[in-house]
Amino acid sequence: MRIETIGDAVLYHGDCREILPTLPKVDAVITDPPYGIGEDGGDKQRRRGSSPLVIHKKKEWDSERPTQDVFDLIFVKSTNQAIFGANYFSDYLPPFMGWIFWDKNIGGDFSDGELIFTNRKKALRKITVSSTLGLKGGWDRQHPTQKPVRIMEYCIGLFESSNTVLDPFMGSGTTGVACVNLQRKFIGIELDEEYFNIACRRIEAAYKQVPLFGGN
Repeated sequence: MRIETIGDAVLYHGDCREILPTLPKVDAVITDPPYGIGEDGGDKQRRRGSSPLVIHKKKEWDSERPTQDVFDLIFVKSTNQAIFGANYFSDYLPPFMGWIFWDKNIGGDFSDGELIFTNRKKALRKITVSSTLGLKGGWDRQHPTQKPVRIMEYCIGLFESSNTVLDPFMGSGTTGVACVNLQRKFIGIELDEEYFNIACRRIEAAYKQVPLFGGN
């Protein structure tokens, strides 16, 4: 296992099933687990609207869902949760009313949006954020399922008192970048070394953009 500390971010290169039990309880888990639908790269170039996406090497990390015990650990280790792709994990999730519909504002053969589970006792809400916001139409996407920073900032903002955020499926580090922008502490776990290194670089770059004395 490799551990990197960058500002208020602590990043673990390893298996979340082994690392999660060793961590203290955090304020919130904001995460986008594998859905088990094969969106892990390959030579089939798909399109969002009219913009072609960069082709990523096939890695097989999205060949199956995480198991129930991983979700059990997430709920034990966090006070609040926002979990993307929640319709793929409905059999794992407890009954809460505070789901989010993320309208991705895209066309083509992709779904209109995505469901996000949260444990808030709030009415269901909708947010519209383009899936390629800040990604130059998808050409600089560094992970096949990379999310816009804006949607992660929105999810973190749902839990205003959450000072420490954990993402056990960190990928290319978007949740970490959002935490830097919002001045929250971050813990990230990523199994794939290539994506772990990308996350380290992105989070380090984000810290270089943050004003030294607060502000936005």
